[in-house]
Amino acid sequence: QVDYDEKWDQLVSAFQEICDEFPSIKFSLEYKPTDENTRFFTVPTTGAALLFVEEVNRPNMGLTLDVGHMLMAGENPGQSIAMVGRKNKLFGIQLNDGFTRLAAEDGLMFGSVHPSMALEIMYQMRRTNFSGHFYFDTFPQRSDPVKEAEYNIQQAKRFWYAACSIDEARMKQITDEHDALAALELINNVLWQKL
Repeated sequence: QVDYDEKWDQLVSAFQEICDEFPSIKFSLEYKPTDENTRFFTVPTTGAALLFVEEVNRPNMGLTLDVGHMLMAGENPGQSIAMVGRKNKLFGIQLNDGFTRLAAEDGLMFGSVHPSMALEIMYQMRRTNFSGHFYFDTFPQRSDPVKEAEYNIQQAKRFWYAACSIDEARMKQITDEHDALAALELINNVLWQKL
């Protein structure tokens, strides 16, 4: 029902126009694979979003990554952050958690389902020198919204400080050796000590 190339070109052109009109404003696209209202999005993944930003080709154009959307797309959020961060196009990140089902945007509290993933998210944010904004995109449908916000802030700080405590030389050794057991031990030590 849609010409993919035409829709892509229209979107690229629209973002080029607003970036050129307002060069002092940073524009950030937050991709989403799908939702309950539609089954098609022009920019449904981190890879497509990076290609989109490359084609817009403006210094004030970047991305906001949403943990729930990365999970919905079947992505590894740490890897997605690393990919966008290496291009210096990570303008924002929305911290939350959820189960990994297509179209299931759970909006759960940060680190509630995937604590080791939350640690890696903060590690990759530090590693890429992230200096943008982060937000909490959670859905307090059955909890006090203020308490949920306070909990998210507390969790973000805990995981940030835990990520700061990772020994870089040890991490390099583990990744160079592709040592899964050592990686799990490192994660467990950092999480149990800091959380």
